[in-house]
Amino acid sequence: MANRADDDDTRAALAALTERVAALEAAAGPPPPTAPAPARDDETFWALDGLKEHYGSGSLLYTGALQLPQGPPVEWQLAADADALLAEDWAPFAEHLAALGHPVRLSLLREVLRGTDTAAELGALDGMGSSGQIYHHLRQLVAAGWLRTVGRGHYEVPAIRVVPLLVVLFAARP
Repeated sequence: MANRADDDDTRAALAALTERVAALEAAAGPPPPTAPAPARDDETFWALDGLKEHYGSGSLLYTGALQLPQGPPVEWQLAADADALLAEDWAPFAEHLAALGHPVRLSLLREVLRGTDTAAELGALDGMGSSGQIYHHLRQLVAAGWLRTVGRGHYEVPAIRVVPLLVVLFAARP
């Protein structure tokens, strides 16, 4: 059976704890306003729900699975912590993104993904420019890692870059 001294100690500890919590809440200020969660169909956000269950809030995930005209199936999944990405230096990303910033380079990537893999075949396509211009664009794409050479004059989009490339294009859609 508890004695009166124990009860008094418990009440004092609870009062001190209540005071500390009130002080912390006052220091933090009022909670930010929250918008009501939009009504949603649970089937619509099955991937998002899985991400939050596995990694928690504040995470990013992109994933994909596809079969290109040539080569094995491509499957990819990458998750990242949003706070870490926001804290990271973004300057090193500029070269990789800049390589995608030209219509001919985007067309070259699309055609390579469709199965046209030689510089000669790419040069025969309408609107690609001279062979010198094509090689200039191919070199930029190789340097940025969006393409790699797989033999003399043959190119491929590395499997590790296929889904990220398609995600960037998907995100940039008007």
